[in-house]
Amino acid sequence: MSQKTDSPGVFIPPPLFFASIFLLSFLLQKWMPVSRTFFHTEAAWIAGIFFIIACMIIGGTAVLQFFKTRNTVVTVKPANSLQTSGIYSFSRNPMYLSLTSLYTGLALLYGNWWTLILIPVAVIIITLLVIKPEERYLERAFGESYGEYKKQVRRWL
Repeated sequence: MSQKTDSPGVFIPPPLFFASIFLLSFLLQKWMPVSRTFFHTEAAWIAGIFFIIACMIIGGTAVLQFFKTRNTVVTVKPANSLQTSGIYSFSRNPMYLSLTSLYTGLALLYGNWWTLILIPVAVIIITLLVIKPEERYLERAFGESYGEYKKQVRRWL
């Protein structure tokens, strides 16, 4: 008899949500064009690079911590431990914060106004389809420890 292992049950890798929304923004630009002049400025370039560097720092720190604690970043596998220190003491979801920063940076470097306008859509989708199921799983897996952690640290920032 096989024993089912509990997990967050998020079967679509979160980066695919961001990539899909990014591609949707280009379709919207094709169907309903908006001036892209701003995206060819030094200000957009500098801001884009800033967000990409932030992504690398936040995401790299979060992933490194997962590897050090031998935890998994695969959203269909069970967690080995609850991450609460380091970058996780500032954000409960630094990897998704990192992906949002990457999306924003790429939007400023290669995107259009639709790409920026859709950032809240990406955040809502990630929150509803990824973070909420993960939170329910973490409550099951770590109980009161996770409840206390949730009281101390914000979901995003």
